[in-house]
Amino acid sequence: MSALFARKLFTTTEYHKLRETGFFTEDDRVELIDGEIIAMSPIGPKHAGCVNKLNAFLNRKVGRHAIVAPQNPVWLNEYSEPQPDIALLKPRDDFYMNSHPTPDDTLVAIEVADSTLEGDRQIKLPKYAQAGVPEFWLVDLVNNRIEVHALPNEGVYQEVRIILRHQNIISRALPHLKLKASDILG
Repeated sequence: MSALFARKLFTTTEYHKLRETGFFTEDDRVELIDGEIIAMSPIGPKHAGCVNKLNAFLNRKVGRHAIVAPQNPVWLNEYSEPQPDIALLKPRDDFYMNSHPTPDDTLVAIEVADSTLEGDRQIKLPKYAQAGVPEFWLVDLVNNRIEVHALPNEGVYQEVRIILRHQNIISRALPHLKLKASDILG
């Protein structure tokens, strides 16, 4: 039966037009993944607090070396524009007011996961790797650890480091960036 019906996949241009026409508001929590408009999970207090902590720590740590962009879109390709919880972007004079950042602009994409852990790992992580984003952090609030994925090659991150609560994260994309996992995980 499903073969009789065709699905409509949206491009990022069509997705933006839907926003411009008011079909979506700024309060609608949706993102475009593989041409499909996906409703994002509601944010609970633990998730929100972790994003707030990351935002505060990262703003202090990266200074002029990166722009900290919390929960803003990153254009990966014509059919995918996720909204990572935090993106560390290359500095740009316009602060990305004239266009969304692309993979070439993105140093690190960070997703904080509790109820979305498997979706972030199985869907978003490969999208960032395929797009060539140099580094992806999955802050796993379920298992109280941080996965650091780096060195994308042919759509797969070649390096995966599991950072436990008592360990430090040192970014490959921003080598001067060093954080204690316990500061992020709480």
